[in-house]
Amino acid sequence: MVIDPPVLYPGTPVVLLSSVNPDGSTNVAPMSSAWVLGRTAVLGLGSEGQTFQNLTQRPDCVLNYASASLWPQVERLAPLTGRSPVPAAKVARFRFEPDKFGAAGLTPVASELVKADRVSECPIQVEARVLDARPLNTGDASLVEAAVLRVHVHPELAAPDRRHVRVAEWSPLFYVFRHYVGSGEELGRTFRATTPRSATATATADVGDVVVGRRSVVDVIDAPAVNVTPGR
Repeated sequence: MVIDPPVLYPGTPVVLLSSVNPDGSTNVAPMSSAWVLGRTAVLGLGSEGQTFQNLTQRPDCVLNYASASLWPQVERLAPLTGRSPVPAAKVARFRFEPDKFGAAGLTPVASELVKADRVSECPIQVEARVLDARPLNTGDASLVEAAVLRVHVHPELAAPDRRHVRVAEWSPLFYVFRHYVGSGEELGRTFRATTPRSATATATADVGDVVVGRRSVVDVIDAPAVNVTPGR
C-alpha cells in the first residue's frame, strides 16, 4: 500500500561527522546520509547547521562510524548544534553546545592528515577532505563530496593483511525511521521519533550513566573505502 513517511531512512548506519570550527576546535555531529563511491565520500547535510558551514570554508573532516553500543552518546548529540545563534528552523528543539565531545562523553583524538579530530570510541574513522559542496535543487539540504585520505580501525576489526575489515567483529549502529537499531532488536529511539517504541525493544538505558572506555586504533592505510563504509 502507498504511505507517506515523514522521513525515509530504511536503515542506514550512523556517522559522527567531525569538522573544523572557525576557532580551530572540532565540531562533531550525527548524520545518516553518508556513503562512499570508490574513494569519494558523498554526504547529505542540512544547509543551516554548523557542519555544512564548516565544510564550505574548511574542507577537513572525519567520518566516524559508530558501533551499536554508542547509541546513547549519539542521542546525546542529537539535540545539539554547534551554530550560534541557533538557526530559526532548529531553535524550538535544539540548543547550542560548543563542547560536543564533552556533552556526549566522547574522546577526541588528533587525526594524521586533516585538522578535524577523530572520535576515539568509534571503531572506524575515515579522514577525508572536501572536494565540492553545493545545495540541492530542493533548497533544504546540501550535497558534499569528500576524498577519502586515510582509514583507521580499532585493532579487533583489522584483518591480518591490514587492508580489510573483519566484518564479523563489526557491529554498526543503524538509524531506521528515527529508531536506533543494532544487528538485533531495537536499542533506543531518537528524541525526534514519531512512532512508538518497539515492543521487543530492550529496556532504555540511563544515558547519563553510560561510560565508554578509550580504545587504541590501528591504521588500515590501503583499505578500499567501499569495504569499510556503512553510512548515515
